[in-house]
Amino acid sequence: MTERNPPANWYPDPDGSGGQRYWDGTAWTQHRVPPPSPPPPWAPRLPPPPSSPSYVTNPPSPSNAGVPGAGSAGSPGPWGGAPNAVPGTTPHAFPTAVVQLEPTTRKALKWETRFVMVAFLFPGIVGALILLAQHINGVGPVTRFQVLLQHNPVGNLIVIILAYLPVAAVVPLALFLLARTGQTPRTLGLALPSFRLDIVPALGLMGASWGSEFVLALILSPLILHHSSLLNDVTIGHVPAYYVIYGIVVSATTAVTEEVLVNGYLLVRLEQLGWSPQRALWLSLALRTSYHVYYGIGFIFTVPFGYFVTRSFQKNRRLTRPIVTHFLFDATLFTIAILT
Repeated sequence: MTERNPPANWYPDPDGSGGQRYWDGTAWTQHRVPPPSPPPPWAPRLPPPPSSPSYVTNPPSPSNAGVPGAGSAGSPGPWGGAPNAVPGTTPHAFPTAVVQLEPTTRKALKWETRFVMVAFLFPGIVGALILLAQHINGVGPVTRFQVLLQHNPVGNLIVIILAYLPVAAVVPLALFLLARTGQTPRTLGLALPSFRLDIVPALGLMGASWGSEFVLALILSPLILHHSSLLNDVTIGHVPAYYVIYGIVVSATTAVTEEVLVNGYLLVRLEQLGWSPQRALWLSLALRTSYHVYYGIGFIFTVPFGYFVTRSFQKNRRLTRPIVTHFLFDATLFTIAILT
């Protein structure tokens, strides 16, 4: 029988340091988390409260005896399980194959995930539906720049930037909740952008997204030409060139918000709840497109980008990369639209 490697996740580091190391599904990566500092000798060791998340590994059982790293009675390895090895290689310790949550914690985590995602998605989806309704009823044109202050473009620029920033209000909450269960920004791969690790791959992801959108445009062009009302073209309007500042701020805010919540938070929580990467990917794409319905049928063009950045995080566990990709993607489109 072919042995199945355990799923990609964080596991105890096989070097025995007491920290954690990321397993990508086939091999160990260089991403490590150092062990927590021991408490002072005089600090009492208290049990965790019933409401705090805890994780338990599967006990040895006949059903997981053949899984690399699964517990096996009478033959403990460095991981507390059987010392299995990949065929043709030196015997090496594998992480415990399955991680499960205690039932009470699992239920709480489900409701936490629902709450965070509703808090993020509800305003965006409602706003998108309002814009779509305006388009269907001929109220327009719908532009990206609100006019909140008449005859004062500089003041209006400042006000609309401040009005957009609350979009990111849920981000600190999501990062705090992740940190409570051990997923700190460092373990999510959230760090200062690196030219080699983030910017160069981001350019490749952008190219793949634009190429896929071009193919979709060719396929859908006959339908759009004969039924142009299906596509809602959200215009920039006539604004001064310095409104590029708005485009950059909005691009940065949107990139951090969407990628932290739909990638970093949602995918990690779904993984902890036992979802497969494929199911998590499809849900992530569905949620991403939900707040782009104001484009009409054009929401389809957001799918390739969502797919590539989601797969990037699933495979590399580096959240900075999709954030940089998203920022460069939106900022480029904003700048071209404003200056041309």
